[in-house]
Amino acid sequence: MECAQGSIFLLVFSCLVLSVFSTIPAHQDVANSGLFILEFLMIIVFGMEYVVRIWAAGCCCRYRGLQGRLRFARKPFCVIDFIVFVASVAVIAAGTKGNIFATSALRSMRFLQILRMVRMDRRGGTWKLLGSVVYAHSKELITAWYIGFLILIFSSFLVYLAEKEANPQFLTYADSLWWGTVTLTTIGYGDKTPQTWLGRMLAAGFALLGVSFFALPAGILGSGFALKVQEQHRQKHFEKRRTPAANLIQAAWRLYSTDVSRPYLTATWYYYDSVLPSFRHVPTDH
Repeated sequence: MECAQGSIFLLVFSCLVLSVFSTIPAHQDVANSGLFILEFLMIIVFGMEYVVRIWAAGCCCRYRGLQGRLRFARKPFCVIDFIVFVASVAVIAAGTKGNIFATSALRSMRFLQILRMVRMDRRGGTWKLLGSVVYAHSKELITAWYIGFLILIFSSFLVYLAEKEANPQFLTYADSLWWGTVTLTTIGYGDKTPQTWLGRMLAAGFALLGVSFFALPAGILGSGFALKVQEQHRQKHFEKRRTPAANLIQAAWRLYSTDVSRPYLTATWYYYDSVLPSFRHVPTDH
């Protein structure tokens, strides 16, 4: 199974690489020829896999019959597979007429192969892990984003007031908001820069303050991912030990019930009978 998934991932990745090279004029002819062959191969592989998956869905009680299989085909990953399959067939059909990737529409369809990378995680384990981490730390993330948003609004407004008369780059508050977003997120395009000393001092102070709060979500998510992965490892380790422990307990009870003498195995209630008064000897009033 892992070998098959690795082969499919290699095919999808090769298509993406060839799609990139097909946009470079120097490598366009070779990339288009290789991409045409890979697309034809992937249509066969993914087409057969899609048909078999739809047919096998009928084994589940929820998807029996024609209506059940149609309901299964409306699942997000099945819809993605169908869209990519139709796009690939359209590209191959155009290629057989000698004008492969000739139009802008077909060039756009070519990059629908990126959706194949999404379907590699069909069970959604990656997205479930991300969702669980965001949900578990939602309060911290909302607080950090809220404070960062306030710093962005105030810093952009104050820099706009300081720069609007002397700097043509800050003619509107929208220009200042763009500068604040680029600066506080540490992107730093440099297309808009304060020119007055007051504007520079305000920009330096708010940049140092704002970067701290804009970087907080990354730290929160990083620690959340580490804790979640550690919890999953503990759960897997517990599940591995649970089955042998249950088998050992069952074997001990079978041995205890079949061996009358039992010199090597003592029941738990014998210990409590020696410490506490036995209920068998408690006098009862008639």
